[in-house]
Amino acid sequence: MKSLQKFLPKYSIALALVFLGTVLFLIFKGNTVDIAAGEVTSSELVQAIYATGFVEADGIANLSAEFSGTVKYVAALEGQKVTTGQKILEFDSPRPEFSVREARAAYSEQQAFADNNRRMYIRKGNLFREGAISRQELDDAQKNRIQSEELLQQKSMQVKLREEDMKKLTVRAPFSGILAMQNVKKGDYVQANTVVATVVDPANYNICVEVDELDIPRIRLGQPATVALDAYPEQRLSATVTRIVPRTDKITKTSKIYLTLVNPTNNIQAGMTATANIIYNTRPNAILVRKSSVFEENHQSYVWKIDNGRLKKQLIRPGANDMTFIEVLSGLRKGDKFVLVPRENLHEGMDVRIVKTGKS
Repeated sequence: MKSLQKFLPKYSIALALVFLGTVLFLIFKGNTVDIAAGEVTSSELVQAIYATGFVEADGIANLSAEFSGTVKYVAALEGQKVTTGQKILEFDSPRPEFSVREARAAYSEQQAFADNNRRMYIRKGNLFREGAISRQELDDAQKNRIQSEELLQQKSMQVKLREEDMKKLTVRAPFSGILAMQNVKKGDYVQANTVVATVVDPANYNICVEVDELDIPRIRLGQPATVALDAYPEQRLSATVTRIVPRTDKITKTSKIYLTLVNPTNNIQAGMTATANIIYNTRPNAILVRKSSVFEENHQSYVWKIDNGRLKKQLIRPGANDMTFIEVLSGLRKGDKFVLVPRENLHEGMDVRIVKTGKS
């Protein structure tokens, strides 16, 4: 019994020490948190405005039938290359043909009338010199001659106009390019003013994008841009801002911006979907952290900096930013480590164990 009494105090002390150690372990262990850390590096920050749109042909001509008529000849097909002045279609129409015949007949009739008045004036002149007629008769003959010659010139002009109309029965390419549309065939009857062909100059494609009205103040002529086409997602094309349309759509709240490709490619087609990043600011050698690592308190910006294995709530002065990164003007230096994803349970002085590292 005495031995048991001697043993119990020693046993109680041991239990107390174990309990105290467990508590201390839990306290210090509980103050350690696993985090994913980033390391601050310097890099170029590019600020750009994202916009979507379509490829448009700056050199495009929609060719229409000038007169109603039947397709007489098809000289070029859709998708083929054409050169300036090349025949595409030829129409057969009775109206301009009849007008030419009518104008020529009227010219011939007026020419005979003018020739007669010219001869009459010469005859009257001879009679006047012989004293056979009055001055008034000579003046009247001269007046008739002049009027008939003026009318003859008008008839001649009408013949030329009608002959020009005949030329309009042939549809020709106004410039070299691709026949993007030609939707008639031989024998088709076409109404006047119907678009029958479209010629596109592949060297003059533009990218037309819609930019939010809030971003318009940042847009300037000559700004560089990077363009991607849905048809070629791996390809990036360089472009510049060449036109800013000074009008905002009331419904979409966007304005049209036109981009010109620096090096056009033959694979582009009008109507293709395009996305563009218009660069309006570049910050070389900027100290960057991910925007997700920055948190706000009392209108100030902080990151959790890792200093000797412990957390420090570091005040920073933010600068420019893009969709992913934010520039740190003060508060961090290259090589500093910080928490990539801050959590609510983090606090000043907490021990951390880095389980994942990455660049900022």
